[in-house]
Amino acid sequence: MLWATATGRPGKIQFKGDHMSDFTKTLDADGVATLTWDCAKRPMNVMSAQGFTDLNDLVDSCIADKAIKGVIITSAKADFAAGMDLAVIAKTKEMNPDNPAQGCFTMVMQIHHILRKIELAGMDFKTKKGGKPFVAVLPGTALGIGLEIPLACHHIIATDNPKAKIGLPEIKVGIFPGAGGTTRLVRKMGAMAASPFLLQGKLSTPPQALAAGIIDAVSHTALQDAKAWIMAAKDADLLKAWDAKGYTMPGGAPYHPTGFMTFVGASAMVNRQSMGVYPAAKALLSAVYEGALVPFDTALKIEARHFTSVLLNPSSSNMIRSLFINKGALEKGAVRPADVPDQSVHKLGIMGAGMMGAGIALVSAQVGIDVVLIEQTQESADKGKAYVAAYCDKGIARKKSTAKQKELLLAQINATTDYQALADCDLVIEAVFEDPSVKAEVTRNVEAVISEDSIFATNTSTLPISDLAKASIRPEQFIGIHFFSPVEKMLLVEIIKGKDTGDRAVAKALDYVRQICKTPIVVNDARFFFANRCIIPYINEGIRMVKEGIEPALIENAAKLMGMPVGPLQLNDETSIDLGVKIAKATKAAMGVEYDNDQADEVLFWLFDQGRLGRKSAAGFYEYDARGKRVGIWQGLRDKYTKEGADLDLREVQHRLMFTQTLEVVRALQEGVLMDVREGDVGAILGWGFAPWSGGPLSWFDMLGARYAAARCDELESAYGPRFAAPDLLREMAEEGDAFYDRFVA
Repeated sequence: MLWATATGRPGKIQFKGDHMSDFTKTLDADGVATLTWDCAKRPMNVMSAQGFTDLNDLVDSCIADKAIKGVIITSAKADFAAGMDLAVIAKTKEMNPDNPAQGCFTMVMQIHHILRKIELAGMDFKTKKGGKPFVAVLPGTALGIGLEIPLACHHIIATDNPKAKIGLPEIKVGIFPGAGGTTRLVRKMGAMAASPFLLQGKLSTPPQALAAGIIDAVSHTALQDAKAWIMAAKDADLLKAWDAKGYTMPGGAPYHPTGFMTFVGASAMVNRQSMGVYPAAKALLSAVYEGALVPFDTALKIEARHFTSVLLNPSSSNMIRSLFINKGALEKGAVRPADVPDQSVHKLGIMGAGMMGAGIALVSAQVGIDVVLIEQTQESADKGKAYVAAYCDKGIARKKSTAKQKELLLAQINATTDYQALADCDLVIEAVFEDPSVKAEVTRNVEAVISEDSIFATNTSTLPISDLAKASIRPEQFIGIHFFSPVEKMLLVEIIKGKDTGDRAVAKALDYVRQICKTPIVVNDARFFFANRCIIPYINEGIRMVKEGIEPALIENAAKLMGMPVGPLQLNDETSIDLGVKIAKATKAAMGVEYDNDQADEVLFWLFDQGRLGRKSAAGFYEYDARGKRVGIWQGLRDKYTKEGADLDLREVQHRLMFTQTLEVVRALQEGVLMDVREGDVGAILGWGFAPWSGGPLSWFDMLGARYAAARCDELESAYGPRFAAPDLLREMAEEGDAFYDRFVA
């Protein structure tokens, strides 16, 4: 991991910091030193340049001081560490602009040197004697570097804290454990056992981490136990297995028959899961394979080289920026009206107890908000509450919840038909049938009951907010809150401002979304808002290609090979073909002669007429078995549309699918529907899964370069029509050599 600033010439990289010490040292009467990590201005410890400077100096002093018999490394906070300062990692390439690769590599090797110093602890490496024991005590969560430092220690004790999570989640933000975590975990556990923790970023509770062999003990008296271990430690206890003579890797090295099969399987697994588009996964696997063939210190150098290559890949920078920095900023209120006081929700009303309304009730009650769930009949209201109960039962069956927790959760939800129960709700969310007249009636009925200060929100995916607000007597307090289904699983919430929506309504929506631990984006009102506006062209482009005679499997796999979670045809099956037909008819009626999607409609309407409605009818673009599992593209689709010789090359199919989405994002930004490029990228990844490796559609265009993107638009427009025309904003940026993040982010 990298979290330092670079100074001087290449090869002379130093850690620098200008804030107060993150680590302090105390020494007890028995000669046991305690190094306590405490980042004063942060709720959790994160490693910084200064932190490593402090740790390095204190480790040196402990090893040199003959009065010190051993060292405990722990935290003053309830958790050990949240990991690295990823904001600094994202800027690593800027630290040595003359030779960024050398600068990154040198810094990583300095970090390896510090942790190796802890590991060897001053011992005579020839005799393997004379070292001082280092014990890591983890009071709570230990992630990333917060586990890599303990892995360099001689003993790891975690407090028996049920809320603690231990692991190496770096792969989820486009990098991999690069401070020795990859090499040490593999040598400690073997490649097969370590793979879920490295390649999936799996997190564990302390007992699970103990059972897996990641840590050495779980205790209620961790500090006392650490001191006792230090006082009893022998030279042999300090020698890591990989430094001892005759070490063999658990599960076998790559040249061992068993180990060989492990790496063959791991390679297949990585490529199946990543489709080859995530550089961190491939680099991690290479570091593990190559490192397993050489001595430990050489393996660390190999790990550093592969880590450097990942840091220099724009994919990692973009993923860190979108999935950590920008996502975190939006969750902390980056776009919240600054002059509006706290608008946290105390009591929530929900109109409609279908799957959407029930899901909203669930996530709200989970964070302690009292909920009134209203339906037309008590039976329907109870059915919505039963959805929450069934969710709780699944958690109990998986031992992630208890019957008492279920009881408390359900007690927070009042399922009723009585509108008067809404009287003291400070936010009401309407989630009824997508019909303007029905929504208007509900709006009037609710506003007749709620207080003048209450905010009214509509959960709609397509209907214009400004039109729906006409039914409200307080349009400045009327706002759109678009949840994605299923609510309990989807991370994104789209907040839509109508033309009269006021700042307090926006602040209320943002504060509520933050309460329920979702990520918000705020957009202006327009047809399909932002997310659906951009995903519908993706679906339609896939269907257009079916109509052109292109093999459906090529379309689907081309999308996946670009990092899309599902192909456009499968996505249509998942969202339902009849919904697609309904949207197509409504859009055509609204747009008239400007509507240009008849090619896709022909295929969609034909499937609808065949009674093939998608997954819910076990028949759509795909065929399904009796259990509802996809078994392949429906042969009837091929029989009707696929033409021999009609297939395009892979790149052409991929660019049609990717450009059609990204151009719509650019148009939304140009038109002011999208107000912040950060929201465009985060919303695309969390809302419909836009190729996370790219950092989002605007990051992807920045990666391609505006000049190339505009030129490619011209080629696609010439071949396939005006839907691929470069927006004026993109054309202007191409002429100026500009980039979205340079132009719109300070």
